[in-house]
Amino acid sequence: MPRPRHRACLEDGLKLDLNHLARRGFVEFGANIGVRGITWTHSYWGQVARGIISAEMSDPHHAWLRIQIGESVQRITLVSRSRKFGGRQWFFVCPATGGLATVLWKPPGAARFCSRQAWGRQVAYASQFLGRDSRAHHGQSKINSRLCSIGRFDPEDWNFPPKPKWMRWKTYNRHEQKFDDYEEILGSGIESLVAKLGGL
Repeated sequence: MPRPRHRACLEDGLKLDLNHLARRGFVEFGANIGVRGITWTHSYWGQVARGIISAEMSDPHHAWLRIQIGESVQRITLVSRSRKFGGRQWFFVCPATGGLATVLWKPPGAARFCSRQAWGRQVAYASQFLGRDSRAHHGQSKINSRLCSIGRFDPEDWNFPPKPKWMRWKTYNRHEQKFDDYEEILGSGIESLVAKLGGL
């Protein structure tokens, strides 16, 4: 049974994913590439917001990202940490909690972007409003969308796409296992329905 919807849905708001921004050329780790226009779209409503984004990341000790949407302007501190096997990992510093995050959210009606933890029980992911089978379909769709985005495949052409170039096999296999787990959930739901109909 899906939960009653008393909380705001995160996916109905705006999202800043630092790694996604870097992959799409909105920011560059270790550099300042100037101002970029950015838009957010919703699968149902289409374009929901437009803004201007810039980031100064040339100094790992004094880095920031600035986002302007209409008259609203927010400046978010960025930090980098050394990785165990070399290189550096960049993070947002959540304006509310001070914690590190690679994703910040601005739920519907909110005045600023903050980490998921900052919003607490005021918000929930879309999947939390769904029943078991709908959650499985949603999960499969998200995996397909993510892999197709990384591999630049058309999601309409694939149920589960081939491994994107440069993705590690371990990562790809983990996505495949999760996709198969969702398939099992859907299969067991069909079996239950058939059994129930057979008993009528």
